[in-house]
Amino acid sequence: MNKSDNPYYRHRFPLEVISHAVWLYHRFTLSFRDIEEILAIRGIQTSYESIRRWCLKFPRKFTKSLRKRQGKLGDIWYLDEVFITVNGKRQYLWRAVDQDGDVIDILMQSRRNRGAALRFFRKLFKGQALMPWKIITDKLRSYQAALCDITPSLSHITDQYENNRAEVSHQPTRQQERQMRRFKSPGQAQRFLSFHGLVNNLFRQQRHLISAEGYRILRGRAFVTWEQVTCAC
Repeated sequence: MNKSDNPYYRHRFPLEVISHAVWLYHRFTLSFRDIEEILAIRGIQTSYESIRRWCLKFPRKFTKSLRKRQGKLGDIWYLDEVFITVNGKRQYLWRAVDQDGDVIDILMQSRRNRGAALRFFRKLFKGQALMPWKIITDKLRSYQAALCDITPSLSHITDQYENNRAEVSHQPTRQQERQMRRFKSPGQAQRFLSFHGLVNNLFRQQRHLISAEGYRILRGRAFVTWEQVTCAC
């Protein structure tokens, strides 16, 4: 790898340490100081400020590669929006997940009207190779108005309780929001949660549906993919 192509060039710590710190931060609900202590007990002396800089820089470099490797997502999309307070202002996090609970995409916006729904649908459709079989949302009218403009023939379901999968998907966001003492800006929330969703898609296995041996195999494959993405292999 050329120096210009090496994202770890000029960094004092080995790439295995940096990629592990980035993984810890986006995989678990940990602070930078927590990760500093986890590394310290393994004899790696770094500062939480260095970890913070790593977690700002490297997810941007890993996102594209991780997206390519996540494979085909489901054809049933569950959409929901949740408000997040950023610097005293209410923002809305729009999220789409598939029938397996994998995050398809997110978008931070200041509104939840028809225009905001249109922007979210265009981002969703642009990022996916295939259109969904059906879309399930709550009864917010903005969804129906936006879908009528883009794909009026697409099956759209708003039955009560059908959208629970999308609503449950917000729980990790709330946990991270509390740990980080709220997001500092809409851009920071967009960057962090986009990569956070990709990492959790890779490592979140439905353990209750598979055997222990099958779980270990899938987890091993996830670690191999992470090493390939971060060049840590």
